Amino acid sequence: MNKEYDVLIVGTGAAGLYGALQFPENISVLLISKRELSLSNSSLAQGGVAAVLDTVNDDCQLHIQDTLTAGKYKNNLAAVEVLVKEGPSDVMKIKNLGVDFDLDENGEMQKTLEAGHSRHRIVHHKDSTGKAITDQLIETVKNRPNIDIYENTLLYQLDKTDNGFVAGMILQNGTACTAAVRYCILASGGIGRVYQYTTNSAIATGDGITFAYMLGAAVKHLSWIQFHPTAFAAENDRERFLISEAVRGEGAYLLNCEGKRFAHKYDDRGELAPRDVVSNAIMLESKATDSEKFYLDITHKDPEFIRERFPMIYQKCLEENIDITKDWIPVFPCQHYLMGGIDVDLHARTTVDRLYAAGECSHTGVHGANRLASNSLLEALVFSRRAAADIMERMKTDNNTPFADIGNDGNLEGKQLPHGYRTEIRKLMQDCHFVIKKPEAVPANLARAREILDDLLNGGYEINRDFIEARSLAQVAVIILEEVLSENDSE
Repeated sequence: MNKEYDVLIVGTGAAGLYGALQFPENISVLLISKRELSLSNSSLAQGGVAAVLDTVNDDCQLHIQDTLTAGKYKNNLAAVEVLVKEGPSDVMKIKNLGVDFDLDENGEMQKTLEAGHSRHRIVHHKDSTGKAITDQLIETVKNRPNIDIYENTLLYQLDKTDNGFVAGMILQNGTACTAAVRYCILASGGIGRVYQYTTNSAIATGDGITFAYMLGAAVKHLSWIQFHPTAFAAENDRERFLISEAVRGEGAYLLNCEGKRFAHKYDDRGELAPRDVVSNAIMLESKATDSEKFYLDITHKDPEFIRERFPMIYQKCLEENIDITKDWIPVFPCQHYLMGGIDVDLHARTTVDRLYAAGECSHTGVHGANRLASNSLLEALVFSRRAAADIMERMKTDNNTPFADIGNDGNLEGKQLPHGYRTEIRKLMQDCHFVIKKPEAVPANLARAREILDDLLNGGYEINRDFIEARSLAQVAVIILEEVLSENDSE
């Protein structure tokens, strides 16, 4: 089966879904999801969306300043200004689409406080805001006649042509197909699965970043990785569910193994310092106490308020035999978010013509070296909309450009992938590029990651999801560690 579309969107998180909805019915869109539509990092986002909706008690300059402070002033100021000034309009648009934000007694959207914010500006749906947003966007997308949706579809090849791209895909039924497209938006999410423990969903293997890199697109600051300080400290699960920033925003205490608060020893903002500061505080306290036992305590708050405000966290902790109205929650830092990615401009354009990137796989420069809480969903909305707007502007003049010759689906057969490559890559990354870095381990770990990548690129393996994800993880690890080594050498 070979098809032609105006636009290919890879990924069905907030950026992919919202981006798809921007196109009118005369523009054909192919939206592909590696797994089921609902599986994305966006759907796991708990806290909410940061936006200046109350201009009496808040203003854009304060939000910009908070973002710059959290990002260590390594942000792209122009991108931050776009995010903060245009973001409120996009939040209102998704509310009007039917996203069920929590309302106060006056019918206005409730606004909570999260670490690093100087004002209550995070709008939310309980503690599962991302799911509320993506569920509504999915429902809306499904009703658009110009959007074809392929679930459980693996993108295994993306080739550039003079007038667009040719995409090779493996469909849910196992058959291969090819599509010619004029434009492509990569909205494929993050790289969490390159670490042993992550809050990210199973799709987060850096596929979009790898495809962009293979096409020659600039990739920037891939080593700028955020480790969330309060992931639930499960014993065995690789994917650890998040104990939202908002729990500390609502007054939870961070305790060490002795049950003592300690965050103020490391920063005057205590539990409400930015994520990287709190993560570092935990790791330093871990060394000081020779223990990895840390807890969040919100038991001093009203039990009914806790259950009402954090129903998902309450339920998920109950499944781990923790009643957060009575018990301390075991937590520990965990890989959470990527600030770098495919480098884009203010219109989400990459350095490859007709290729765009939005959401976590992109580097807009908004987050600097450390993302401010609840800016990620906002970034996904703002810059996917901008990508779509730029494409539509270009299509006014090139809408009659012929599609590329699709050609054949190619040969997907080959040897069986060796067992253990992905596990080894995760260990390499966890060992040398976690919260407190180990620069002395980088050269050897990079050399091994390069060996694995070389074998994957040249070993003649069967093309399937295991192979594509292993190749992506290896490529991402190599890019990160090469960047780290270069920075270490320059110091």
